Amino acid sequence: MRKIPWIFLLIVTALPSLVAQSQIWEIDPAHSSVQFTIQHMLISEVTGKFHEFSGKAIISEDDFSSAQIEGFVNIGSIDSGNERRDNHLKLEDFFYAEKYPEMTFKSTKVEKINMDTYQITGDLTIRGVTKTVVFDAKHGGTITAFGTQRMGWQATTTINRFDFGINWNKTIETGGLIAGDMVTINITVEFIKQE
Repeated sequence: MRKIPWIFLLIVTALPSLVAQSQIWEIDPAHSSVQFTIQHMLISEVTGKFHEFSGKAIISEDDFSSAQIEGFVNIGSIDSGNERRDNHLKLEDFFYAEKYPEMTFKSTKVEKINMDTYQITGDLTIRGVTKTVVFDAKHGGTITAFGTQRMGWQATTTINRFDFGINWNKTIETGGLIAGDMVTINITVEFIKQE
């Protein structure tokens, strides 16, 4: 009879406990937001948001260093406070929502900076283009309320829209872009632990 290597038995024995330690947390969209800010004509800023998004975090350690985070945003839910502009943003000049209806993020590394701040590195995909971005993130706390466990996070990053193929670039008379090249993304999320 062939003997089973002891290391294999150890892994199989430990696997259930390792799986049990993983916690799945899903975003509560009613208490979360995904916003963006872009410069307008060099003198002001336009802020918008997305109404439809989802995401989850899989966590196995208290310091979040092993967390796996992913998020999905429906481009068609964009809202910059102006319907005409929103319709333009959905077209090929900008997000091309008909062909690329979703913006996604998947983390590749979570690094603890100090007590409650982290850097979350991951792959951001817009218009079918994937680039590595780094979010500066803050853990707002974890509580148990009304029978559920919740945790809050804030995260921000700045990207160059041209890196993702959003190339519309009309200029004003002085030579500056009507819509700036740099876009700041601000995310505030409340996660609910799943049983």
